[in-house]
This record gives sequence, C-alpha cells and structure tokens, in this order.
Amino acid sequence: MPLQSSPVLVTGVAGFIGYHVAQRLLDRGCQVVGIDNINDYYSVALKQARLALLEGQDGFEFQRVDLADRESMAALFGRVRPGKVIHLAAQAGVRYSLINPHAYADANLTGFLNILEGCRHHAVQHLVYASSSSVYGANTEMPFSVHHNVDHPVSLYAASKKANELMAHSYSHIFRLPTTGLRFFTVYGPWGRPDMAMFLFTKAILEGEPIQVFNEGRMRRDFTYIDDITEGVVRVADHVAQPDPDWSGGRPDPGASSAPYRIYNIGNNQPVELMHLIELIERCVGRKAKKVMLPMQLGDVPATYADISDLARDVGFSPSTPIELGVERFVRWYRDHYKV
Repeated sequence: MPLQSSPVLVTGVAGFIGYHVAQRLLDRGCQVVGIDNINDYYSVALKQARLALLEGQDGFEFQRVDLADRESMAALFGRVRPGKVIHLAAQAGVRYSLINPHAYADANLTGFLNILEGCRHHAVQHLVYASSSSVYGANTEMPFSVHHNVDHPVSLYAASKKANELMAHSYSHIFRLPTTGLRFFTVYGPWGRPDMAMFLFTKAILEGEPIQVFNEGRMRRDFTYIDDITEGVVRVADHVAQPDPDWSGGRPDPGASSAPYRIYNIGNNQPVELMHLIELIERCVGRKAKKVMLPMQLGDVPATYADISDLARDVGFSPSTPIELGVERFVRWYRDHYKV
C-alpha cells in the first residue's frame, strides 16, 4: 500500500540510501519527489548512475536543489506539498569533517533547518531523518541504546547529527511535528559509497593495491545491509511518531518524549571485526589483501553495536542479512558495475 496519496519527498535521492529508499517507495506505488545537489564529495558519475535508474519511472520526479538554499527549499515545499518527508541528504564522513567543517554547517545544520521549516509550514504528517551511530561518540557501554545519554561526540559530523536530533525535538515540541530520527550503523551493499571500507577494500584488493587498516584491524562495526536499512526506513515512515504518555521531565528518557518524537537504532546487532570483514572480501574476490596497519584515526571510535529492541518492538522489524551474504552481494555488484 502507498504511504499516502500526496508525494513523499526524499532528500539525497542520488545518494546510496536515498536511491534505495526511493526505489522501494516507487515499488509500493508511491509518488516520489527526489532532491539532491549532486555534490562532488565522491564520484558524481556514481550518483548520476543511481539517478538514471530512477528517472523515467512512473511516479518519480527529480529536482536538483541545495538544502542550504532557503528560497529554493521553501518554493519546493510550496509546490510539492509532501505528505511525508524522508530526509537522507547530509554531508557525510567523519574524516572529511576534520578538513572541511563548514560543509557540515551548511548541509547538516542550515539544510536541516530548511527541512524542518518546510515540514512545519506545510503540515507534513511525518518527518523521518537520518541520524548516525556516530552520535554515541565516547560512549563505551555496549550495545549502544537510544536510552543512553549521547552528549560526548568525537567528531564534528557526529555533533551535527546530534544537533539534528535536538532541532527535531524542538519542532516536535513547539509545533507538534511528528519526527523520527534513525541512527544508521555502517550501511553497506550494492551502489554503496566509495569512501566506505567495503568499497575501498574491494577496489584495492581487486587492483592489487594496499589497503589501510586502522586500529591494527581491531575496529568492530555493526555492518548493516542496505536492504535491511531500506525496509526499516519505510516501516518507520509508516509508523508516525507519537508522544510517550509515560515520559517524565523528572527522569528524562533520551529515546522518547512527551512530544511526537522518536529515535531508533538501525543496526545488524552483530558487530564484525575489521579483519574478519577483510577475510570475507578476500574470499569473495579470490585474492589476498596487502595490508598497511595503522593506528586509529582522529574522530573514529573503536566499536559500534546497536541495541535495536525499540525498533523491533514499535515497528516489528529487525535487520537480518548476515555479513557473509551481504559481502558476497556487494562484491558481485562491484564486479558487474565496474566490469572487473
């Protein structure tokens, strides 16, 4: 069943998650208006290839718009009048935030404010937006829970995502705008981002180039396959955030609110050590990696591990794709797409 008769606005539609979510919505019979600024943070050709798969499908419209352009965003909302907004556009990357911090203020703060204003002024039924597992920052209690305090980010990217959650809460509280933030945990799969480990390692091993292995390979990540992420996003969009009647200002729970506001983790709930990931890629590629062992980089965290019990309880969904199957599918896509 379609989400509603009015269009769904998907931001970052030429991006990895945005492309897959838009395709899933189109498959359900939804009208989708996708926006993206097609920036050059990574391969524009890859973004255009994703977009080419969407364009021409019934029910899909694309607009090239920059989130930080207030007038253009206001005009877009006024014309489209979306029923729901799935906001996946952002300046991504922990390491890039060390060298180009202003890009994060423009896209992740100003851009998100323009999204909130559009939703407020056009009575959007539900805003679902991408947060990140990086908000857990210096936390060491595992698995990470939405009920934990997340006031110690260790990168500007993480701080911008935490800021999005706070901004969303203020609009949920003042304007009763239903908002749901999704903390994604290391998303991978076909059409994935070239700056992520899965892509970088596969490319380098196939080309016989060395790979950089940070923290001596002891990093652990809750790798989450794209199909699971997509299913979770669409189910959450259907499940409009509601106030929690049991929420108390005397014992404030960070994962809920007296406003129509929710936060969920979407992770595979099974952390994988980096060295094991490399072994799986080697097995699928049929070639050994040349490893350059390095210390942990600034802004990185040693491990991520998602508690997904709230997501499972509220929307009846838990990611289930095993890493072995996901890596195999990614390597197959990579070989096919790049004719390797």
